Amino acid sequence: MLDIDKIRAEFPILKREVNGKPLVYFDNAATSQTPQIVIDAIVDYYYNYNANIHRGVHTLSQEATDKYEEARLKIQKHFNAKKSFEVIFTSGTTHSINIVATGFASLLDKGDEIIVSALEHHSNIVPWQMLCERTGAILKVIPMNEEGELVMSAYDKILSDKTKLVFVNHVSNALGTINPIEEIIRKAHNVGAAVLIDGAQACPHIKPDVQKLDADFYVASAHKIYGPTGVGILYGKEEWLNKLPPYQGGGEMIKEVTFEKTTYADLPHKFEAGTPNICGGIAFGVALDYANSIGFDEIEKREMELLNYATKKLLAIDGLKIYGTSNNKTAVISFNIDKIHPYDIGTIVDKLGVAVRTGHHCTQPIMDFYKIPGTVRASFSFYNTKEEIDVLVNTVKKAKMMLS
Repeated sequence: MLDIDKIRAEFPILKREVNGKPLVYFDNAATSQTPQIVIDAIVDYYYNYNANIHRGVHTLSQEATDKYEEARLKIQKHFNAKKSFEVIFTSGTTHSINIVATGFASLLDKGDEIIVSALEHHSNIVPWQMLCERTGAILKVIPMNEEGELVMSAYDKILSDKTKLVFVNHVSNALGTINPIEEIIRKAHNVGAAVLIDGAQACPHIKPDVQKLDADFYVASAHKIYGPTGVGILYGKEEWLNKLPPYQGGGEMIKEVTFEKTTYADLPHKFEAGTPNICGGIAFGVALDYANSIGFDEIEKREMELLNYATKKLLAIDGLKIYGTSNNKTAVISFNIDKIHPYDIGTIVDKLGVAVRTGHHCTQPIMDFYKIPGTVRASFSFYNTKEEIDVLVNTVKKAKMMLS
């Protein structure tokens, strides 16, 4: 059993008030909160060894380099990458996706096909549309059903020997649906296609094993996993990373530069041009240490308990509809009440101290499918409580009464 009081004490922000009310933070799918141990790691970097990495011979530079590369090893172990240089530090999931999308521009021909799913975040749609415009490739979409699940029989039909790439999220940020990525990857590989998995929403809840999944690329952001903003990772199989050209040019990603020709550095530096978010990378490693100290089995068990409790309580509100009703989902509830605009509900509950997300959640195709402008999204983390869910339910009832 998790000691929730002890855990909550490790997150300083959970002690604050909003509009004179104790903060109830249910926007974890956008950004999780950060424990003191991660905050301390960021402060420690700037306080004790703030220096650039890799190229310096002085003590501070060597200390910073050691800490940064230790973080890469932690990430390699967490995701079970085969080699540490298959872990590329980026500014986040969007950056990671764009590295792959831009790189594949030199590998696709006109008429090649790439596949995305109807459940994708805009960051896993727009880069592929841009890629198709540059190359003449054709974008195809795995449709969804009313439960918010992918229609896998339709996936089987659009896969062909023309399919070169498949891109799908591990978990839907809007609905919480856990996609059958093992099946998606296996079937894509059967036709010779590469697969990128957007793991941004999965990683706070699930510990991915990229070798077991056999993913060609897997991307994630630290700020979803109790870490800082502005840092993430691109995992790629060695053979694929070697095929892709560098995403951008600059320092660190070179082996030798003359005015006649530049040769590129080996992995991972080939994709890490410029000064990175050094303290962010170090803190990412500390955040993963923290999450693993709690244990992902315990995290999942706790969050499922909260999800089931909140689902039952919210559905008792007359006129409330939940979108995304798959039996296989993470701790996310997207809902609307009658014809009340989600923004109005979100504004009122904020006045009562409850933080939820409202809008289309960068998933306009999902909202178009349901023919709605957006939803109210409550997303839970293991540090949340049933008492906080009771507060949410009561504030939603008050909002409904005021807006009806």
